[in-house]
Amino acid sequence: MDTIRVGMIGAGWIAQDHRRGLGSLAEAELVAICDLDRERAEALAEGTGARTYQDWRDLLDREDLGALIVCVPPAAHREPTVAALGHGLPVYLEKPIARTSEDAAEIVAAAERSGAVCAVGYQWHALDLLDELPGLLAGQQIGLLVGTSIGPTQSRQWFVDMRAGGGNLLERGSHHLDLARTVAGEVVSVQAASGRVRLARKAGEAGDIDDALTMLLELASGALATVVVAWTKPGQPGSYGLDIIASDATLRMDLDPDFTLTGVSNGQQVSRRSASPPLERSWRRFLHAVSEHDPAAVVCTPPDAAATLAVAIAAERALETSRAVPVGTP
Repeated sequence: MDTIRVGMIGAGWIAQDHRRGLGSLAEAELVAICDLDRERAEALAEGTGARTYQDWRDLLDREDLGALIVCVPPAAHREPTVAALGHGLPVYLEKPIARTSEDAAEIVAAAERSGAVCAVGYQWHALDLLDELPGLLAGQQIGLLVGTSIGPTQSRQWFVDMRAGGGNLLERGSHHLDLARTVAGEVVSVQAASGRVRLARKAGEAGDIDDALTMLLELASGALATVVVAWTKPGQPGSYGLDIIASDATLRMDLDPDFTLTGVSNGQQVSRRSASPPLERSWRRFLHAVSEHDPAAVVCTPPDAAATLAVAIAAERALETSRAVPVGTP
């Protein structure tokens, strides 16, 4: 595989993960970084030789790229992603695919028109563990999933603003919504409730997201899933994982800081550990898809990510109405 020249739009904390992930791969070279904050872009570029920009349009116009990473806030995903795909440029788009279903639909349509590879960054924490599940659960019915995402996270300005980012439900919770869909199939309705206790935000701090919330998902298969999300103060321990209860299996997937799959299936003990760093396997899949010009070879395609966004939007509606909301209901 020839080395693929990669550009990056956004230089926040998740971009730092992408830089580390790319740095371990001979197949890719980070050549350009764009951020509204030039100093932040320059800090991320230090030691890479990457050029820096403040306008993503300049980056696309001036750089000869083989792929683009978009890791800006979700409300800003549509414009650079649609533009890059319009140039036939493969895109690795951070999750969630967008903030609104309208923006998601535009990205999906742009990917279809372009035919370029486009991956959305779901499931990257545990790809090799997910590869194990079909064999372990063959012939079984999943009855219950229990996902937990509890712990500190950075209080970015857009994170605490529902319109800008969606906070715990969209930004953090949707990773578990996508895992639930991947493991047990489509979600047909959602119930949700939020707490009134502020776990992480200081008194008077701006923002309108819920620090703690729980979602209850009804799946088309008849299974149930719960997703519990809590944003806690820095220094508190976290819990990030997924329990899978099936007719002849009880499994636990731990997703951070250890990436393991343990439990019992068909009477046999299960103990697996991820063989690669969290982002590496996802990036290898993406780069392979780019080299083969195969949009279907990525882990999560735009239509699939848009389906996860539809579940998250239904959950937001359920929080507003205190009722079960069918997925796809406006």
